[in-house]
Amino acid sequence: MSDYERQIVLDTETTGLEHRQGHRIIEIGCVELINRKLTGNNFHQYVNPDREIDQGAMEVHGITNEFLADKPSFADIGPGLMDYLRGGELIIHNAAFDVGFLDAELERIDPQAAKIAEVCGVHDTLLQARKMFPGQRNDLDSLCRRFDINNSHRELHGALLDAEILADVYLFMTGGQSSLLLEANTDRDSRSSQSGPKVNYATLDLPLVQASAQEKQSHVEWLNRLDEKVEDQCVWSRLNGDSNR
Repeated sequence: MSDYERQIVLDTETTGLEHRQGHRIIEIGCVELINRKLTGNNFHQYVNPDREIDQGAMEVHGITNEFLADKPSFADIGPGLMDYLRGGELIIHNAAFDVGFLDAELERIDPQAAKIAEVCGVHDTLLQARKMFPGQRNDLDSLCRRFDINNSHRELHGALLDAEILADVYLFMTGGQSSLLLEANTDRDSRSSQSGPKVNYATLDLPLVQASAQEKQSHVEWLNRLDEKVEDQCVWSRLNGDSNR
């Protein structure tokens, strides 16, 4: 379980595969989780990369040079993005790719700029999935099939859409709190193939019920009786601890 209260599930689309070859970010999508609950406080921005998009990349995400012509540059949106990300934990599928592009963009603005890992935690769900499912396909589509997450609406890659899907995958991988399709809003509910009413468990404020002093005493008395029957300290007594007896 993460030590971070605030997590940001992040994805990017780019002009190509390698930032060292001058490729740039063209879309950033972020979904915010606080205490594992979707907040709706998301960040989404298209970016003018000031260069052509590779044909192969365009076939993956469908974003064209013409569409990006009037979009802001990364220098325009970078400070706001960093304010949004700072202090949280980034949840990224194949983090080395996205963090490498983000660091390259930040360095273009300021060669002395802090690296992403210096201002955010970074958790890589691809590395996590490889440990959980060794020898299997662990791309996002494969994980959706494994966890029975409906992503039929994902005809092309998109940063915000992929971040939303990854948020569901991450919650399944780290505890299954989204087992009944934790959807952020009605639009996402309508895309689900499941029938019947939807319960958004991500927004529920579930109470934590503590045992009363009388209930604790009754438990200790029950353990004492059990110890007498086994003529020793039973395993539950050892787990309960002498401090509670």
